[in-house]
Amino acid sequence: MSVEAARELPKLPSLVPLRDELPYRLRQQSLLGEFGRNAMQTRDFQQILQRATELCAQGLLARYAKVLEYLPDTNRLMVRAGVGWAPDTVDTVSLPADIGSPAGYAYQTGESVISNHLDAETRFRVPPLLAQHGIKRAINVLIEHGGEGAAFFGVLEVDSPEPGQFDAADADFLTGFAGLLGIAIERQQADARLQAALEYQALLTREMSHRVKNSLTTVVGLLRVQARGAPSEEVKSALEDASARVATIAQVHDHLWHGTRVGFIDLADFINELCKKLDGTTNGHVLNCHADPMLLSADHAIPLGLLIHELVTNAVKYAYPGNNGTIDISAREVDGRLCVEVSDQGIGLPDGFDIDRPSGSLGFRVITGLVRQLHGVLAVTSNDPKGTCFRLDLPILHKADE
Repeated sequence: MSVEAARELPKLPSLVPLRDELPYRLRQQSLLGEFGRNAMQTRDFQQILQRATELCAQGLLARYAKVLEYLPDTNRLMVRAGVGWAPDTVDTVSLPADIGSPAGYAYQTGESVISNHLDAETRFRVPPLLAQHGIKRAINVLIEHGGEGAAFFGVLEVDSPEPGQFDAADADFLTGFAGLLGIAIERQQADARLQAALEYQALLTREMSHRVKNSLTTVVGLLRVQARGAPSEEVKSALEDASARVATIAQVHDHLWHGTRVGFIDLADFINELCKKLDGTTNGHVLNCHADPMLLSADHAIPLGLLIHELVTNAVKYAYPGNNGTIDISAREVDGRLCVEVSDQGIGLPDGFDIDRPSGSLGFRVITGLVRQLHGVLAVTSNDPKGTCFRLDLPILHKADE
């Protein structure tokens, strides 16, 4: 080959720096992947910010890194997470957001800022936080997703007190982190808006249940007033039965109003409270109540409460003619289904009684209708040695963990 031809060949870069550069860049890509997985697996926003600063510092072999959030009211950048700084730095120290500081310039212009000689920098003034820690070089990139009331969230910055060089590839690495942070910020803000909407909906639902309960209580009062002035015992009894049924529905809404989970009531509390109210209408009969603790939806609680009320009322009226007796009420989970029993030790049902053909009894027509509404099965058996047991078996469709 001639000397002239050799001179025309392009100059090849040295292979020695490449052997050092390749592991460095591969490490950065690995850290980006690690952060992406971490950001997807946690909803803890502060943890995400903190982890970003730790991995960015590792990726650029620096001792300091921080996430700065822009505060539009003060036009400053607040430290929200960081590594290497004093413990009282986060959420306390803020930097000016004007173009006179490296972070402010990155925020205002959207351009990455690399300053490898802060002590000789003529473009910016050195913020006191950096000067206090002897920072010699800094690199800043914009976190683009907007926070509430701000065009963009803030700035991701890595700082080092050691001499060296940040370069454009390092800025690209930080920009990748900033992009992932932007996605995490957007998700966190969407979660916050959704949570606020859910809490508002829960408030409205509880308020509605409270008002429905009050309205139904008013209806109960009106029915009782009418019952006292009824022209006959038959009308009076019908009005009292109607008021008791409405009171049971009102009781469900009262539990919904006070409940810890919107739309659900605790079965044990509800049954025990229902028994206390029924106890005042039993004319000396004794009620024994037991219920397993579980959450039950309002759609099931209302017909179930009415059903128990009808069965207890029926036992009070007919099980012990001329005497007082005991009525047992239980509600428990058996093999994934809800088993409700109302039993007595009274005279038993008349011969030929058929629960599926309740003749002219309004109470039993109500009972069979409620059983169908609950998609359950009602069985009637004789107790030993005497009395009657009504057993309701129905699916548990709305448990707390579903």
